[in-house]
Amino acid sequence: MCGIVGVLGDHEAAPLIVDALKRLEYRGYDSAGIATLDGGRLDRRRAVGKLVNLSDLLVHEPLRGKAGIGHTRWATHGAPTVGNAHPHRSGRVAVVHNGIIENFRELREFLAGHGIHHETETDTETVALLTEHFLAQGLSPRDAAEQTIARLDGAYALCFLFEGEEDLLIAARKGPPLAIGHGDGEMYVGSDAIALANLTDRITYLDEGDRAVISRTSIEIRDANGRIANRPVKLIQLDSAQVDKAGYKHFMAKEIAEQPAVITQTLQAYLDGDRIRLPEPGIDFASLDRLTLVACGTAHYACLTAKYWFEQLAALPVDIDVASEFRYREPPIPARTAAIFVSQSGETADTLAALRYAQGKAEMIGAVVNVAESTIARESDIVLPIHAGAEIGVASTKAFTCQLTVLLLLALKAAQDRGHLSDSDMAEKLGLVRSLPGILNQALAIEEPASDISRRLSEARDILFLGRGIMYPLALEGALKLKEISYIHAEAYASGELKHGPIALIDEHVPVIVMAPRDNLFDKTISNMQEVMARGGRILLISDQAGIEQAGSGVWSALPMPTVDPLLTPILYALPAQLLAYHTAVHKGTDVDQPRNLAKSVTVE
Repeated sequence: MCGIVGVLGDHEAAPLIVDALKRLEYRGYDSAGIATLDGGRLDRRRAVGKLVNLSDLLVHEPLRGKAGIGHTRWATHGAPTVGNAHPHRSGRVAVVHNGIIENFRELREFLAGHGIHHETETDTETVALLTEHFLAQGLSPRDAAEQTIARLDGAYALCFLFEGEEDLLIAARKGPPLAIGHGDGEMYVGSDAIALANLTDRITYLDEGDRAVISRTSIEIRDANGRIANRPVKLIQLDSAQVDKAGYKHFMAKEIAEQPAVITQTLQAYLDGDRIRLPEPGIDFASLDRLTLVACGTAHYACLTAKYWFEQLAALPVDIDVASEFRYREPPIPARTAAIFVSQSGETADTLAALRYAQGKAEMIGAVVNVAESTIARESDIVLPIHAGAEIGVASTKAFTCQLTVLLLLALKAAQDRGHLSDSDMAEKLGLVRSLPGILNQALAIEEPASDISRRLSEARDILFLGRGIMYPLALEGALKLKEISYIHAEAYASGELKHGPIALIDEHVPVIVMAPRDNLFDKTISNMQEVMARGGRILLISDQAGIEQAGSGVWSALPMPTVDPLLTPILYALPAQLLAYHTAVHKGTDVDQPRNLAKSVTVE
């Protein structure tokens, strides 16, 4: 969500901070700001909207200085206004914050008792006010920050800048991620490695509860108990091309097109001949009675898809939970249960909280993540990277299909471990899986007809998606993609549920997108389509050529897909769902990569 950057350097800080903040735009934000020290004097600039507005402001009102902090804000407390934008300042301190201070009202009351009153709607302002209160009592910047942090409840990544302290940043982390970058006589702070990729490739990740005192030549990290903590410096190799559009109009378009290549990388990481090779310590599925899969948003739909694979291929019962609900219903976790948590960023706050609930209860904790150094990864027993590369578009595309690929491989491994798949059957299945990148390349040929259809979809106010069996989660994902970037209301239903209520919505103004490969459920789906067409509904059928021909002439439009084994259809059919959403949003003129109100990495509950 919010992006944080801090710089202690030998060059002007403001341009470096703006450039780093641009690399964090993918997280989603509604305002931005910078504070710097020039000759020890603290000053700041803030603007609402895109970073270009802050850049324009800095042209007319430049900020000098070689030490500074910057922020892109995704509003939680208070509307997107200049007054609510970060950095927040009180007297001699400026602070940037990602997260939510849950006890900010109590802190406001405490401060009001000392004659100190808030001026903004934000929870973060209390951090600056409280720190200045302690400075006024004669505490040093380090002690004032420490006293402030000790009084905070909630989730936070914080970076403090103090007037008169040209060689000092203080950072703290509880919940949202925070990293320290090491330069040559320079030090940096960032929300993630992407922010710092143009500044350094040497990164130290703060652990939960860590506080760091940073100068240009040193860093002192203490853990939540106040003990010195020696966190490792890791070499991060981030291809700068991954955060470049490479000629595409949008990151989302680039990332859709990258799917054949990144899935090839995923397969190379997990396949060894006719064997599936898991990272250490591996998973012995034969020792398990049950599997729990937990995630949010698109990753949750990947889990719903995987449930079909695990239960049909391996006869392994699977529970699926939305992460934001999992720990609050306090589910019992039986013995011989593994819990797998799926998150693109590996920092999703609800998923991390669910993981911590499962620790000590589940036999094994697994993480299916795109960031191997993320908090969810570090707190799991086994890390299962998806190898999608940096995904910048807020609407997940390649990360989703890579999640599906890893979960499919896990299901195949489970089937073999549990005696439901012979060695020869495994070789056959893996042969199918290896064909996936080539099939996806073929499927990209539907982009032009998908764009033509999307022009007509962009005129609709409501759109329904239908799917049966393993296509139902893909219908859910299609509806989510469409609504989040085009702002068209879209809902998905299991096809058989249509007549139990949703059919009341059908008329000639509501397109119905049916995801129906020609499988053992196809005839039943055709019957559901007839029910829609009998009521004047417009059917967009996504199927293979044989399925489209069998459906007959009553459909409004169709998108032909390659014919594949049913094992692969969920991964393949993610592609038309993504392309329809993308082109519909383009035709509507919405902000495809940074849709309103959304954030890429959701690090608050």
